[in-house]
Amino acid sequence: MESFSYQQKGEQGSVLVVALVMITLLSIIGISASRTTSTELLIARNEKSHKIAFYAAEAARGYVARKTTLYGLNNITVGGSIDFPNPLDPAEEYLLSTNPKQTFKGNVEYLGSFPVPRGKGFEVGKFQAHKYKMTCYGYSSSNAQSKVETGFFRIGF
Repeated sequence: MESFSYQQKGEQGSVLVVALVMITLLSIIGISASRTTSTELLIARNEKSHKIAFYAAEAARGYVARKTTLYGLNNITVGGSIDFPNPLDPAEEYLLSTNPKQTFKGNVEYLGSFPVPRGKGFEVGKFQAHKYKMTCYGYSSSNAQSKVETGFFRIGF
């Protein structure tokens, strides 16, 4: 009986070479997909840490609104500022939560006084608008930090 297989000269093992090239290409695609996934996970973790730090800085703004000693008669020297949460220790941070770690600190600076803006319901000339700038720093895990600056004024004599 005759065999119907036919091989040309010099083509022995070409299937093996094609298979090895395909395996190499698929391995490279798999490795790059794995690295891309790892990078995306790092980006997501980093973004989460920075959002938590930003929320801590935003919480500091609410803290200032409740602490009238930061923007009252204790703080009416132009260029002067009061640190919070502890006016005696500017490095101290206020702990919001431990899991995830969230802290804040900052200061409130007095910028001066000016006439009350129109439409605020106060008599012109009798009252002054005292302008302040609060700088709030929020911190979270992975050394993430956020800074929020906000201007505000209070009306008084």
